[in-house]
Amino acid sequence: MAEPASYARRSFVYRELAACGARFGGVAGAAVALDFGEPGTERQSLARLGLCDLSPLPRVGFKGPAALDWLRARRVLGLDRDNRADMQRGGALAARLAPTEALILGNLTGRGNLCGRLETALDADPEPGCYKVLRRDGSFHFLLGGMHAAETMATLCGVDLRARAFPAGSIAQTSVARMSMIVIAVSLGEIPAFHLLGDSASAAYAWGVLVDAMTGFDGKPVGLDAVRDALGNGAGPG
Repeated sequence: MAEPASYARRSFVYRELAACGARFGGVAGAAVALDFGEPGTERQSLARLGLCDLSPLPRVGFKGPAALDWLRARRVLGLDRDNRADMQRGGALAARLAPTEALILGNLTGRGNLCGRLETALDADPEPGCYKVLRRDGSFHFLLGGMHAAETMATLCGVDLRARAFPAGSIAQTSVARMSMIVIAVSLGEIPAFHLLGDSASAAYAWGVLVDAMTGFDGKPVGLDAVRDALGNGAGPG
């Protein structure tokens, strides 16, 4: 297992994760919490209610009047409706936040590297009206999953996030525990889940609030391996 301090990139909440017993490994050049010492039971925890930190993994935003057309020209699928996320070939997720803004979440395996390819393409050949947003540096990224995930979010957020009102692919840009967050509904196989993204300066507070909110449903932190396992050890959303 890796020591987070040995990596140039690590989570905004790696100290909180370590205090909970996280065991770290290297993914996409960053230290990521793979499990919390009980890898054999964390998939079951996630099915009920689990919180996973994805903050060190690749993600990037693009903004500007030409941003969506630029992404479509590079075979990014979807992007046809505000507040809608679409799966990409290889398992990344593209989320349209506005007519002039999109967010790309990389594959959870750390492979595929759509985010890196898009960043490199724009750096090599700048497009007027399309600008990169450094989401990996500026925002935390958590995943809350399980049968009680929507109930947990209901204690923190005024939006109805139950599946019948907020199916997979839906996006809410809203307030969660008085913090601005992007909430994206996804499915981890048969497990419902939400990607949660917010300002990196609020990462430790947001993690603590979510952990506290889970206690009423016996929720627990889980590592990336449990999420990957729920996806069939492959490429699923995010």
